[in-house]
Amino acid sequence: MIPDVSQALSWLESHPDSIRGIKRGIERETLRVKPDGLLATTRHPMCFGSPLTHQWITTDFAEALLELITPVDDDIDHLLEFLGDLHRHVSRQLGKELMWPMSMPCKMHPNQKIQLAQYGSSYIGQMKTHYRQGLKNRYGASMQIIAGVHYNFSLPLSFWKSWAGVCDAENGKEIISAGYLQMIRNYYRLGWVIPYLFGASPAICSSFMQGQASALPLEYSENGMFFLPHATSLRLSNMGYLNRSPSDLDITFNNFEDYIISLKKAMQTPSKEFAAMGVKDKNGNWIQLNTNILQIENELYIPIRPKRVTRCREAQSDALQRRGIEYVEVRSLDVNPFSPIGVSSEQIRFLDMFLIWCAIADAPKIDSIGLLSIRKNWDVIITEGRKYGQTVHIDCRTTQYPVSKVGKSLLYDLKRIAKILDSLNTNPKYQKVCQDLQKFFEDPDLTYSGRLLPMLKSNGVSNTGLALAWQYKDKLSHESLKVLESHHFINEARRSRISQKELEAADAQSQKFGATDTIYHW
Repeated sequence: MIPDVSQALSWLESHPDSIRGIKRGIERETLRVKPDGLLATTRHPMCFGSPLTHQWITTDFAEALLELITPVDDDIDHLLEFLGDLHRHVSRQLGKELMWPMSMPCKMHPNQKIQLAQYGSSYIGQMKTHYRQGLKNRYGASMQIIAGVHYNFSLPLSFWKSWAGVCDAENGKEIISAGYLQMIRNYYRLGWVIPYLFGASPAICSSFMQGQASALPLEYSENGMFFLPHATSLRLSNMGYLNRSPSDLDITFNNFEDYIISLKKAMQTPSKEFAAMGVKDKNGNWIQLNTNILQIENELYIPIRPKRVTRCREAQSDALQRRGIEYVEVRSLDVNPFSPIGVSSEQIRFLDMFLIWCAIADAPKIDSIGLLSIRKNWDVIITEGRKYGQTVHIDCRTTQYPVSKVGKSLLYDLKRIAKILDSLNTNPKYQKVCQDLQKFFEDPDLTYSGRLLPMLKSNGVSNTGLALAWQYKDKLSHESLKVLESHHFINEARRSRISQKELEAADAQSQKFGATDTIYHW
């Protein structure tokens, strides 16, 4: 049913130190909303510093869409406390505004204008806004303000040395990259367990639809929302934060070199649809960065992406090609409405175990047809995952298996990984997660979406979200900082503003970069 990893698990049990020092990072998106729950129309607060250069507090698509970013960390508790401090600081500084606690947007007025994120007059700042203009024109602004949580994960070099015989990161970049692609292929095959367990967007506010029809058989409730009775994550559905499947772009994850080639091809191949829009309007205003299928790599909206820290003006694909895959970015997490900071230690620990499992399990190659079959599993779970007796296909086989059976089989393996991780930290936290999540596969109503939907049916999306937003604002605003201090935020805001001014001055001095081929190098 799922790959037999017993031998790999036995190896891991005899090499527990190989997974000591896992590196993690979190990026949490959240909309700023007014006290009445409507989308905020104010600019990004100046007190936070420059969103272009701030290390921790920035914006994503829109001025109202905050993004809170942690540094890389090897301690889960410290990581979450750092993220908590970002939320505590933001809560205090927002005045009467609130952070929206769910992925799908808050209530919006019809045809409400969504102001694109602004990053100043530097070349890189303008290009970031022009890129967002392209996203707006290609996919619509409403889709772009759907929020999520991104989890960045990397295995320590000690794992690759023991598991794959790598000497060092530079000389072993091909082997390490192949290992991460194996992880990604397994994530595609079984990663639908993430929205099953943690999906938290089974419904949307009717204002999000703005009178448009959906291909999904949505039901309407009198409190002003659309929903699917067994959905887990409408955010990941075709009406959410996805543009096209990798199979549509002929992007696969079987070979590192092929992945880079196909990604670059998507950024260099004109799209008839986007070419018809043009690059600038008759007044010289940007419509999009270019007319290619992807403006830049970030436009590829997929559940998990291979990543590499980039250098100044270096494209992500170039960084990957030169130095290999450094970590993976998991993009399947909805904002957790049951957590004031949008994510919980339970989720992080499950992802740790699952990604380790994905790294050690055999992962046959997946062609474009296989990716389509895999996508069907994801679609089933996203729209009907909590239906009792729901089944999925495994590796394009005709036989269907109950979700509960597949989930319990996976957890059987994860429990062995949990014991290893717990032995490194002398506490049973990972094993506790396995015990708790076992119940989710036995009773779909215990999943995040299963618990959230009754609340939404009773009170509606707007009222539920607003109540949680006020509850979390009160809690966070009154909590003391745990790992940071106030002067850290003051100093970082000042540093970010100075850094932006230096960029703008340098660009003015060099009369900016005008060549169109430079837009990829930021």
